[in-house]
Amino acid sequence: MIQTAEGAFNETHAMIQRIRELVIQGHNGTLSDADRRTIQQEIDQLIEEIGGISNRTEFNTRKLLDGSCGTGAGKGLWLQLGANAGQGMYIQFSNMSADILGAGADPDFALSGVNILANSYDDNMAVVDQALADVSRERGRMGAYINRLEHTINNMDTTVENLIAAESRIRDADMAREMMALAKYSILQQVAMAMLVQANQQAKSVLWLLMQHDNGP
Repeated sequence: MIQTAEGAFNETHAMIQRIRELVIQGHNGTLSDADRRTIQQEIDQLIEEIGGISNRTEFNTRKLLDGSCGTGAGKGLWLQLGANAGQGMYIQFSNMSADILGAGADPDFALSGVNILANSYDDNMAVVDQALADVSRERGRMGAYINRLEHTINNMDTTVENLIAAESRIRDADMAREMMALAKYSILQQVAMAMLVQANQQAKSVLWLLMQHDNGP
C-alpha cells in the first residue's frame, strides 16, 4: 500500500517538476503567443494527468490519494500490528489532486490554475513550488511510516525468535523428563528381575535342604 502511494508520489513530483520548467520557459519574453499556447497545452495535460493519478491510485479497491484517506485523528486506514486491540497505526494520505496541491501558496488558485497566459510568473512559480513541497511532505510521511513498520517487524521477529527458543527449551525439558522416566522404569524392571531370580535361588536352596533332611541317616 505504502509502496503504491510512493510510486504515485514519484510520478506526481516528476510531473510538477516538468510544469516548473515549462513555467520558466513560458515566461521567456522572446516567445510568441503561439509558443506560449503550445507550452500551456503541455502544462494542462500534465495537470490533468496529476488529477488522474490522484483518482486512479488505489490499494485493494480503496482509493488512497483522492482525499478519502485524509489526515487527522482517527482518519486513514487502520493497520493492525499486534494481537491486542489498539496495537496498530493509521496510514494517512493527503488529497493529491491538482485542485488541492499548491493551494497553500495562493488562496486564489492551486496547481490546476497554473496558466502562463493569464497569471504572472511569481504567482505561477509560488503555486508550483508549494505543490512540490506538498508532495515532498507526503513522501516524508511515507518514509516515517516505513521506518515505523520496519521497527515493528524487527520487534516481531525478535518476539518470534524468543517464542521458538522457549518452545525448544520446553520441548527439551519434556524430552529429558521422558528419558529419566524411561531410565527409572528400566532400573525398576532390572531390580524386579534380580529379586525374582534371587527368590528363585533361595527357594531352590530351601528345597535342597529339605531334600537333604529327608534323605538323612
